[in-house]
Amino acid sequence: MSTLIDRISAGEAKAVARAISRVEDGAADSSDLMKDVFARAGRALVVGITGSPGAGKSTIVDKLAAFYRAHGERVGIIAVDPSSPFSGGAILGDRIRMQALSLDKNVFIRSMATRGNLGGLARGTVDAVAILDAAGYQKILVETVGVGQDEVEIVKTADVCVVVLVPGMGDDVQTMKAGIMEIGDVLVLNKADREGALRAEKELQALLTLAVREDAWQPPIVKTVATESKGIEELAAAIGQSREFQRSRPETSERRRAIARWRILELLREQLVKRALDDNGAVELLDRLAAEVATKRRDPYSAAEELMKADVRSQTSDVNT
Repeated sequence: MSTLIDRISAGEAKAVARAISRVEDGAADSSDLMKDVFARAGRALVVGITGSPGAGKSTIVDKLAAFYRAHGERVGIIAVDPSSPFSGGAILGDRIRMQALSLDKNVFIRSMATRGNLGGLARGTVDAVAILDAAGYQKILVETVGVGQDEVEIVKTADVCVVVLVPGMGDDVQTMKAGIMEIGDVLVLNKADREGALRAEKELQALLTLAVREDAWQPPIVKTVATESKGIEELAAAIGQSREFQRSRPETSERRRAIARWRILELLREQLVKRALDDNGAVELLDRLAAEVATKRRDPYSAAEELMKADVRSQTSDVNT
């Protein structure tokens, strides 16, 4: 373990990939690994890229990463893909779209599955960000799955959240409904060469006047044509300005505490579920209860209560033994 940590700290890509795989697969030593990683993290700028499918998130990530590399910075990219309903693995593989970057030894690209998380992020993604941070990647870009209104969880791992919209898709209304305006630190109007771009920009400006943030930050609207690299420099500047604003405001410490609380609760839920299912006969009981719920012979609430009672009885038996 100590050797792996040292290799991660040295920025070795193979060690980073192995560590992320351990975390994603839930290896027995992953908790100990993350304890050491956490002590070495905290230096990178983590940028979350979210928005509707087809808005051009992958292209923006590609061009933004190329911009950072041109300025000599190491870049980590995590593309969060939908999970296969059968294998649980990622099924899109954004590395195919970023072939030029994948040849750069100072760029690390990893596709990760949502594992059923509606918010578009699995806890393993948060841990993967910490591993890349500990490995010395100065900019870490997290591209979410792009499912629309369930993506607000990106705020729990990113320092700066970028919401990508396009003209003519009704994104402004959907954004208002989803509450994404509240988590977007920078708004990107991509494909700004399309007809209706000016109207979409005016509508976004009007919406921003209605969505007043607690920290008083006014999210800038950056127009881009990502396929032609237009507006990428302005986007990078807006991201930097948002980060500097956060560092100057006391409200950000409250946000960090809220995120830390969420991470502790996520780990607690995961460990409690694992402990409950590790007991002898727990999986068989779960399968039996699932069959009863599926056939309407039992409701899921009483099924969950029975599983909890079984876990309590198991823990009591262990204590008595």
